[in-house]
Amino acid sequence: MGMRIIAMTVAAGLPAVAFAAPTAPSCPAAAALPGELAGWSRDASGKTIYAYGDDLSADWSPLGAARTALPLHRFESLRYGGATGQRPDVHKFGGMIPIETKRRGRLIVALDAGAWIDLVQGGAVVKSVAHGHGPACSGIRKMVEYDVTQGRYLLQIVNAPTASIHAMAVLRD
Repeated sequence: MGMRIIAMTVAAGLPAVAFAAPTAPSCPAAAALPGELAGWSRDASGKTIYAYGDDLSADWSPLGAARTALPLHRFESLRYGGATGQRPDVHKFGGMIPIETKRRGRLIVALDAGAWIDLVQGGAVVKSVAHGHGPACSGIRKMVEYDVTQGRYLLQIVNAPTASIHAMAVLRD
């Protein structure tokens, strides 16, 4: 990992001191992803899913197994389906995506930008079982995992930095 100088300080009669911070690693090739996340490396060929701002009666369709464009909404146009674990920021974006799982498993949600992710069922927030970043150089900024059963859920995205992000949700045994 390279280093770059970010500040120099000179005090009376003392030599200059340089403080260095690590630079971002270069990514000459795409990162290898675990099997369940392999779809992240391909776009869903023009597929866009619009995150709902308040239409909670929308069709229940999963994001699928490929990275999908996800246009979001401004804070003032949102009405979340359940309490969020993060206070919404009026200068950021969010939305809700209905997800239906056909079986029990581990739901993995991946985003290409930092945002808060809640999974809601019946108005109650489902507790996450793991969270972190994706593999280096993969383009996955955030991952959250939930143990789920068969049923309908509402994925809530809160405080995304931009009006559109890429997302993927997969169900692992």
